[in-house]
Amino acid sequence: MKKIKNILLIITGGIAAYKSLELIRRLKDQNINVTCILTKSGSEFVTPLSVASLSGNHVYSDLFNLTDESKMGHIQLSREADLILVAPATTNIISKMAYGSCDDLASTVLMATDKQVIVVPAMNVRMWHNPATQRNIQMLIKDGVSFIGPDKGDMACGEYGLGRMSETQEIVDSILELNLSSLDQPLKNLSALVTAGPTKEQIDPVRFISNESSGKQGYAIAQSLFNMGAQTTLITGPTNIPLPDGPTIVKVNTAEEMLIITEKLLPVDIAVCAAAVSDYKVNKTKITKIKKTGEGISLDLSENPDILKRISKRNSNRPSLVVGFAAETENLKKNAETKLLAKGCDWILANDVSNGKIFGENNNEITFISKDKLETWDKMSKDSVAMKLSNNISDYFSA
Repeated sequence: MKKIKNILLIITGGIAAYKSLELIRRLKDQNINVTCILTKSGSEFVTPLSVASLSGNHVYSDLFNLTDESKMGHIQLSREADLILVAPATTNIISKMAYGSCDDLASTVLMATDKQVIVVPAMNVRMWHNPATQRNIQMLIKDGVSFIGPDKGDMACGEYGLGRMSETQEIVDSILELNLSSLDQPLKNLSALVTAGPTKEQIDPVRFISNESSGKQGYAIAQSLFNMGAQTTLITGPTNIPLPDGPTIVKVNTAEEMLIITEKLLPVDIAVCAAAVSDYKVNKTKITKIKKTGEGISLDLSENPDILKRISKRNSNRPSLVVGFAAETENLKKNAETKLLAKGCDWILANDVSNGKIFGENNNEITFISKDKLETWDKMSKDSVAMKLSNNISDYFSA
């Protein structure tokens, strides 16, 4: 797996720019050479001297600096790097990237590059949720730009929510997991299906059985597999998050519908069952709303089909690799190992969802289990989990 040796770090203007100094140090600890572009607004928060001292390299800032352009022009800056990292990334630079604006060195380099670009957003929660920002992000994802974060938490402005720059170690871990051969699309000759989100089992026209799954992890996996070249289909239950761009999307509601579509799509090379499928369904759905009578009601329930087990134990058209998820509230490893054997899948990604953890969050904590391996992955973003899993899948098929 080709590893990153040279990073071009673009530091834009925002209070989170101070984190870029620690980021440089941590990257250098990994024997990664870091060259920096510091925007004019970025220099309001950190100085060129501090950036140069930590990176050990000249700091670039001016598109029209004759000396810099003669020694290493904006084209060459992007060519020398294995990866371009924008951290922190403000709404302004994200907008410039989305619309191809290039009025300074940083935006011009981003327009001129043919390398992988990773963006680490940092902004006020309302700026993050602004429809313009979200449109720009979707445009960039479609163009192949990757994102790390943002995280949820307290902000310098006194507000709380999504928009905090991801922690330094999370950024470094994500970069270390990045397989540059993914740019050559190592999964381009393979097909994949991913299930994601909750399922919804109707009780009457206004009530249903479901769960807290947001679909974020499954969507990230589908996007990552697609970006690595796999012909990817995402089968999704009802969610409230943007759909990934690129994979074929099939929307379903019930577990039965998800099973039918999943089996219809076989054969595929890779199946990742990340959906939180409802274990039970109502035997007789009411066609009219159930009225309160003061006496309560009882529901006649039966088990839904086990999609993961059905796929894993097929005699024909079984995917070459079947990956399941185990959301547990206790005895995580033991229960996940039991599930691996009972379902007959190849890998299990287990996570602890007790006390409301994981569901709806941007980060995940995974225990990876196969027949001959057990690994505890560090806490990381769901995008990073998807990237790590996709790299493992690539290694599996390469072997």
